[in-house]
Amino acid sequence: MAATLRDVARLAGVSFRTVSNVVNGYQYVSDATRAKVEAAIAQLGYQPNYSARSLRLGRSNLLGLAVPTLSIGYFGELASEIIDVARNRGYTVLTEQTNSSRERELDAVQGARRQMTDGLLINPLALTSDDATIFETERPVVLLGENVFSHKVDHVTMQNVAATQAGTEYLIGLGHRRIAFIGLADPEGASVGTSVLRTEGYRQGLAAQGIEHDPRLELSAGSWAYEDGVSAVRSLLSAGVGFDAVFAATDVLAMGALHELQASGLDVPRDVSVLGFDDLVEGRYTTPTLSTVDGGRRQIADIAVDMLLSRIESPTSPVAFREVAFSLIERKSTRSRL
Repeated sequence: MAATLRDVARLAGVSFRTVSNVVNGYQYVSDATRAKVEAAIAQLGYQPNYSARSLRLGRSNLLGLAVPTLSIGYFGELASEIIDVARNRGYTVLTEQTNSSRERELDAVQGARRQMTDGLLINPLALTSDDATIFETERPVVLLGENVFSHKVDHVTMQNVAATQAGTEYLIGLGHRRIAFIGLADPEGASVGTSVLRTEGYRQGLAAQGIEHDPRLELSAGSWAYEDGVSAVRSLLSAGVGFDAVFAATDVLAMGALHELQASGLDVPRDVSVLGFDDLVEGRYTTPTLSTVDGGRRQIADIAVDMLLSRIESPTSPVAFREVAFSLIERKSTRSRL
């Protein structure tokens, strides 16, 4: 017969309630007690009955995740990490692509599928802070990304400005002075968002080191695809604008830039250093391997899932806003000119 919670409690020498607290992720259990219970669970091969727990609590143990697309590396890897974190917490994730469509983002928040899930994680691009009230629903929502900010909705995001400034100053510290930036914000577009914040960080990095930004070195990123990185480098080369480094607002753009630089006969990093942003797995296998800024994607997955589960358990607890830590990962696509 399958092991039960009471079997685990007897073997671990603790109460039934203590075992239940460990299984359900209750945080106020001592490390020693948790270790005893987990050892007993492993020895007996106990498997939690999530279906019974869901019926008892009136929950589905399903979480919704809405992202712009899974074909772009960042969102694909973020979705994978959120799915893994949720599975470790006993939840299944229903994932959908919104394709940055306002209609589909609204449907993700307000549509019939919301009745199937206990909560929603969403990274909106078409919706803005003007739409913030739609996220104040009975079923919890945690916002991801930079397009919507509300003091009434839980939110996890990156330190985009600080991280991009740090990347710019890293390149300057290597001796680069003509740093091209791919990812320029549309001057007539939104006042918030990834491109706005990363453009700001790039300019702040230059200013902090006493370097005046040259508008000719700032290039738009189009749809932020590989070919947009290619096009940006082609524009620089055809215009005859001198540059000794490229900082791309995403690894995908950086890999497109890297490809075009090499196709044009330039050596990376001897002639031009290339720095990306996102720390995608693919960047570890380019030639040369891609230096990048890790904005904290893995932390976002951990924190966002835990934040949503906490909101499910405690609907009236204070709203939380978290910016995750970033780090700079130096590989072979950058080198010192000093």
